[in-house]
Amino acid sequence: MSGYAVAQIDEIDEISDGRCPWRPVRFHFGITSFGVNAFTARRVGDRLINEHDESQEHDLQEELYLVQRGRATFELDGERVDAPAGTLVFVRLEVKRTAFAEEAGTTLVALGGTPGKAYEAQGGEIWMPLHHLYESGEYAEAADRGRELIEAHPEYAGPLYNLACCESLAGRTEDAIKHLRLAIDRHEPFRSLAAEDSDFDPIRDTAAFKELVRGNTDEPATG
Repeated sequence: MSGYAVAQIDEIDEISDGRCPWRPVRFHFGITSFGVNAFTARRVGDRLINEHDESQEHDLQEELYLVQRGRATFELDGERVDAPAGTLVFVRLEVKRTAFAEEAGTTLVALGGTPGKAYEAQGGEIWMPLHHLYESGEYAEAADRGRELIEAHPEYAGPLYNLACCESLAGRTEDAIKHLRLAIDRHEPFRSLAAEDSDFDPIRDTAAFKELVRGNTDEPATG
């Protein structure tokens, strides 16, 4: 097996969660040491990246954007920044950011990582083709197809967490607890995220869920 790989950005298939499509560069190459994706606009005015910040506990990533081709306008905490090809834009956790294409075909490359922590891939790219099922309330179908995904990619915690969400909403309590436990075992921050996630409201009062989100303790579960 070769120790390197080469690809043009446009050779990497786009995926989407129904918002801004992107090319999963990290997943394509099997990169495990840092996160990297690419975003391409088809038309002038297309949004390149969803408006967001990284201040939540399950995010906490600094991000560096490179305008690889074309021209973009970034909005950073409401301030507009012109970014022609070759521009680097570094954004800290708490800054709300989005970007729009000023030319058709504008492409951004985004790299991210959490300060002071080794990068840990969550596999969110794998779940994205099923996100539309979740958004449309087709939780049982999302769960059925999600099980196939985690069997094919058992190394990632993100799809396990999303699967547990859909199973909870579909009334599959035992399955939801099982997969949430596996997700937390692989990525501890999912414990606190689950505690506040409304997707788990259907199972929130079960003893097993309370024990999971409370973490290790000698106190007996109640309820």
